[in-house]
Amino acid sequence: MSKKVILMILDGWGITQDPKVSAIAQADTPFIDDLLKKYPHAKLYTSGENVGLPEGQMGNSEVGHMNLGAGRIVYQDLVKINKAIKDGSFFENQALKEAFEYAKENHKAVHLLGLLSNGGVHSHIDHLKALIDMAKKYNVPTYIHTFMDGRDVDPHSGVQFLKEIQEYIKDTPVKIASVIGRYYAMD
Repeated sequence: MSKKVILMILDGWGITQDPKVSAIAQADTPFIDDLLKKYPHAKLYTSGENVGLPEGQMGNSEVGHMNLGAGRIVYQDLVKINKAIKDGSFFENQALKEAFEYAKENHKAVHLLGLLSNGGVHSHIDHLKALIDMAKKYNVPTYIHTFMDGRDVDPHSGVQFLKEIQEYIKDTPVKIASVIGRYYAMD
C-alpha cells in the first residue's frame, strides 16, 4: 500500500500564543484551517537553541533550510564562532594566524570585509571585534571594509554599529577603510 506525504513549508508562517499580534491568526485562511483540522501536523520551534542559534536569537529561512530533515539540531556558524572566541580556540585558528603572520613578516596590511551588525545571520559584530583583537596582538595595519546591514537588523541601526567599532579600534592599528550597504556588496 502506498501512502502519500506532503512536506509543506510556508516560509514566514508562524504560530503565536498571542493571536492579537499575529497577522496570520487574524487572516482568513480557510484552506490552511481545513488542512489543520483534517490531517496530522506538527509545530516546529524555529528560533534560538532549537535550531542551533544562541538563546533568544530569531531564526530565519537559511537556518530553517539547514535544519529541515536533519533529524537533529544543526549548530549554526554563529554559535560555533561564539564558542571558539569564548574558549580561545578562535585565536589559534591556523588560517587566521598565518594570515596575520604573513602580513607582519611581509609588511602588508590585512583587509577585513564583512557585514557590520549583530544580526547573527551572516555575521556578528563580536566576531569582528575578535579579529580586531588579533590585529592588535600582531600589531598589523588592518583595514575594515564594512557592509551595513539593514536587513537582518533595524535599517537605521548602522550608525550605532559604526560608532561602536570606531570606539573599539581606538589606539589600535585598525582603521575603517570603506562603508557600503549590503544591497550593493552582498545581495
